[in-house]
Amino acid sequence: MMPEIPRILVAGAHSGSGKTTLTLALVSALRRRGFKVQTFKVGPDFLDPTWLTAASGRPCYNLDGWMCGREYVRGLFTRMAWDADIAVIEGVMGLFDGAEASGLSGSSAEIARWLSAPILLVVDAGGMARSIAPVVFGFSGFDKDIHIGGVIANQCGSETHQNILEEALHSAGLPPLAGAVPRGGVPELPSRHLGLVTADAARNCSPSILDAFANAAEKHLDLDGIMAIAREAPSLRMPKPPVRSGTSPLEKRSVRLAVALDEAFHFYYQDLFNELHARGCEISYFSPLRDEILPPETDAVYLGGGYPEAFAETLSSNEGMRRSLQKFSHSGGPVYAECGGLIYLSRAFTTPSGERYPFLGILPGETRMLEGLKRLGYVEVTLRARTLWGDAGDRLRGHEFHYSELGLLEKAARREWPAIYDMNVRRHEGTSPEGFFHSARRILASYIHLHLAGNPKAMDHFLDICIRARAERGQRQGF
Repeated sequence: MMPEIPRILVAGAHSGSGKTTLTLALVSALRRRGFKVQTFKVGPDFLDPTWLTAASGRPCYNLDGWMCGREYVRGLFTRMAWDADIAVIEGVMGLFDGAEASGLSGSSAEIARWLSAPILLVVDAGGMARSIAPVVFGFSGFDKDIHIGGVIANQCGSETHQNILEEALHSAGLPPLAGAVPRGGVPELPSRHLGLVTADAARNCSPSILDAFANAAEKHLDLDGIMAIAREAPSLRMPKPPVRSGTSPLEKRSVRLAVALDEAFHFYYQDLFNELHARGCEISYFSPLRDEILPPETDAVYLGGGYPEAFAETLSSNEGMRRSLQKFSHSGGPVYAECGGLIYLSRAFTTPSGERYPFLGILPGETRMLEGLKRLGYVEVTLRARTLWGDAGDRLRGHEFHYSELGLLEKAARREWPAIYDMNVRRHEGTSPEGFFHSARRILASYIHLHLAGNPKAMDHFLDICIRARAERGQRQGF
């Protein structure tokens, strides 16, 4: 049986066209109408998915062609969207923008092609009349393997302006106008240096705010027309996905992974937890901001990315959690820290204005926040030696996005914490060292956000290390 999944991909003509707010409005309205909506986000984004999760009431999943590959993207999409009335995919940047200038890799267009998903093209129509036609004409004809099903004109000036845009598209035989949104027609979303802030029901994403987005979509979008476009998507020619053990409780765990999750740490890919759970891994969440000890019977710790810089004083003052993590790290329990987790693992953190906060002191170096962006982009790493996620020579893909930097470790510390990655940055020749690994204590810290769910070998390797480390700690403790 082939999956018949109505689906639509909301793409922009360029970054800043308004696709995020319009996708959020669309999802909010469809859910309020009673549809079961499964959301996805193209690219390595951790923030937009929190809003889409809140709007849909279901976890949002990332679809990234460069990091994950075609088969994984198609399989993940089918598994997560099988029972939905419609799948709504938010694109990244402009429709054809991705990892390279000469191909589709990492772009929204690549995902639309792989999933045969009709596209809603968001065009900033402010100051534009008939010129919308050649813009849409260019996007429609650029790649014969994608299909633009409709156009949303953002930043419209008036009803007359909308009529002009509609006529321009119709007279040129182009996809129809599926919505016209005036300036200020959709609520604004809060942002900070990494993009949007995380959706939080208590602060910025209450039911009343989602209702305001739904109201905007009802008023300015042709929701029935959009549903009709989504239902025109062809079968995916993939069998119905099997029931995954990762979606139901396990009778017996093999590993308990403690994951930091609160306002300071929340940059994670949900599919990694699904895949680990399917392998017998129990995920236990804890808050470095509020909890004083790790969850009981923790076998490994994952400190993900987030905003530790915004909560530096609270993290520093929570001495109970600091002691608990220090004790666990000295016991030989595996610890994986990426980006914000690396900052927390360091000796101390300094803000741009000079305030210094002691942190865990496990990684023997200090971190500091910079005034501007330090690094952004896709990366591929080759492991120099055996580590938490693989053996020497194994390759993993991910991305970097941070405004902080780690100071140079002293010579003696570098011997204990050698660089474990040869990092290749997209569009640059050669490699550079990255990732710090203490092999005796099984601690890995890096600024790179790896995408691991599509790499079965890496996940199995990690769980094997966790099981071995637990056995060794048990022997030392006499049981």
